[in-house]
Amino acid sequence: MAHQLGEPEPLDPRFDRSAWWRWDRFGMFIHWGAYAVPARGEWVRSYERLSVADYQPAIDAFNPNPDFEAWADTAQAAGMRYAVLTAKHHDGFALFDTRLSDYSTVHTLGRDFVAEFLAAFRARGIKVGLYFSLLDWARPDFPHFGDLHHPMREAEEYRGYTPDLDSYRAFLHGQVREICSNYGDLDVLWFDFSYPGMGPEQWGAADLIRIVRELQPNAVLDNRLEGSGPEPGSILTDTPTPFCGDFTSPEQVIPAEGIRGADGTPVPWESCLTLNNHWGYCRHDADWKTAPVLIHKLVECVAKGGNMLLNVGPDAHGTFPAQCRRILAGIGEWMDANSASVRGCGPAGLPKPDWGWWTAGGGKLYAHVMEDPVGPLQLQGLRRDRIAEVHLLSDGSQVPLVDAWSVADHPDQAFVAFGPQPEWTYPLPDPVDTVLEVTLR
Repeated sequence: MAHQLGEPEPLDPRFDRSAWWRWDRFGMFIHWGAYAVPARGEWVRSYERLSVADYQPAIDAFNPNPDFEAWADTAQAAGMRYAVLTAKHHDGFALFDTRLSDYSTVHTLGRDFVAEFLAAFRARGIKVGLYFSLLDWARPDFPHFGDLHHPMREAEEYRGYTPDLDSYRAFLHGQVREICSNYGDLDVLWFDFSYPGMGPEQWGAADLIRIVRELQPNAVLDNRLEGSGPEPGSILTDTPTPFCGDFTSPEQVIPAEGIRGADGTPVPWESCLTLNNHWGYCRHDADWKTAPVLIHKLVECVAKGGNMLLNVGPDAHGTFPAQCRRILAGIGEWMDANSASVRGCGPAGLPKPDWGWWTAGGGKLYAHVMEDPVGPLQLQGLRRDRIAEVHLLSDGSQVPLVDAWSVADHPDQAFVAFGPQPEWTYPLPDPVDTVLEVTLR
């Protein structure tokens, strides 16, 4: 069946669980933990080959007092509809209440940061999710020497050490059962990640997914019980496993095209992106993406049928860096006027225009015009006789179709003008992304 303009392309029913998530399109990732103290990113233990003892000063110094209400306000003002917090990253230090280990903020500080996060974001009507690392570099039963990522992977003292994977699986499954049992309904569960030597067999993924689906049947899951950023796993194949996930998760990149399965039908996907170049707080990383760039990338994701999960790395006090807040405020200002072209939208079924992107939803087409035209703007891909009316989405004002002498040799094509003289050139009303709402006949 051909894709009808303004209507979504149908997905396999196995992806029905993700309908709300695909509607919302834009979420916040939050990477936060004791690694904010050294402030060199969440992989600091691996990159610098730090032992558990080497890392202990960061655990001891981690004594934040985060304002989770302010976090939620920032996400809401940016136009984000869901948020995912790192309940536990690869360092193994948990932000939640676990009876299976003393390596947690509940033990060191008497605070369950996961519970506090969930309460604040739920109070704002923001859907909530938890990230949970399948790796745990603090556990003695996790592989050390020869593992691709463990901080002690080259430490000679571990060369003859044999990890107890049965013990590790029991611990992993126990902690997943805790987060799935003790915090109410979770909208997203974000597992991370599989790699050569450590994958579904080592995680006991078949049993793990049974635990998750028993306790959180409606949670939307990523694909990393068997995949990673560049490796989607079986979700794109004709024989997906029960633990393949509900979406695929390209990392720090937006796919060249929308992601499709082996049969050619769309597969839900989400690009997870950082505001600078690190997930966890990194004091020296000032390579910030701008709000206009991120608005363009959000629109690109939606135009290709995907979501964008944009990361913030709070500092050791639990505060969002000021630059993060400014960038998110800039995105939110645009979203306040133009969110209808993002939420509930997806590909328009039209070729990519020279001036930006098309999105579509609710029977409407949205032209995201990101480059100033010279003279009238051609609504590339649309015939004039298909269009009933065009309005500026931000204020509802009419944008007329024009019959300027300069475009008389294209009588069947649709052109609009942004000012009263159709032959003249006018700057875009919004230089970042001027959105036109197009109603079809």
